[in-house]
Amino acid sequence: MSLMLNADLGETVEGGLLGADEAVMAYVHQASIACGYHAGDHLMIQRTLNLAAKYSVMVGAHPGYPDREGFGRRSMTCSKDELVALMHYQIAALDGMSRSQNLSLSYVKPHGALYNDMMVDHQLRRAVMLSVAGFYRPIHLVLQATPEAELHRREAEALGVTLWFEAFADRRYDSNGLLVPRSEPGAVHDRKTTLAQVKQLKRYGSVTTEDGDSLLIKADTLCIHGDNPESVAVIREIRALLDQ
Repeated sequence: MSLMLNADLGETVEGGLLGADEAVMAYVHQASIACGYHAGDHLMIQRTLNLAAKYSVMVGAHPGYPDREGFGRRSMTCSKDELVALMHYQIAALDGMSRSQNLSLSYVKPHGALYNDMMVDHQLRRAVMLSVAGFYRPIHLVLQATPEAELHRREAEALGVTLWFEAFADRRYDSNGLLVPRSEPGAVHDRKTTLAQVKQLKRYGSVTTEDGDSLLIKADTLCIHGDNPESVAVIREIRALLDQ
């Protein structure tokens, strides 16, 4: 199972640079960069893009709900038009800044609550897909790989959107193939469990759910969260496992 490795980066503010960002950037294939709504700012975006250029890493937009106080992890109610507009605003910012640094934005990966909400809400997912479909040029959309993946692929194809399906190295899965909420114990894996899950995904294309069942996952890219210190500490080992 061949997997790209991605991380959510650029999620600090006021010109700061999270120390782990460069350490992570050196080992990932894809950098999903915060667009300023849930985290990050104009200077953070610029510096993160500079790192992506330095390490020849593919860049993607990481838009979220306008919720800096809650780091985009709180659900919000948005109309279809509002959601499409807030997505376009954030994607366009990353696209324009990328082009100014001779980089090309390759994909969109929604952040936090927006990502989780679209996985269970058909109308919200359609609005996200419409925002990508309505962008001025083709761009991939990252969606979580679940047992509903083929349905989601058909939804996207009907709108002319190409998906990259995503699995997670450092998050526990529930019995439906969704992520266990961060508020629950054990939702974020430690170093040992993260490496075990990566090995299982690489060898068998599956994860073990919270109920102990094996769940098949067909994914194109594997996420490691930049805000999980234990995962960042083993990023080199994760990349090595994927490269084997």
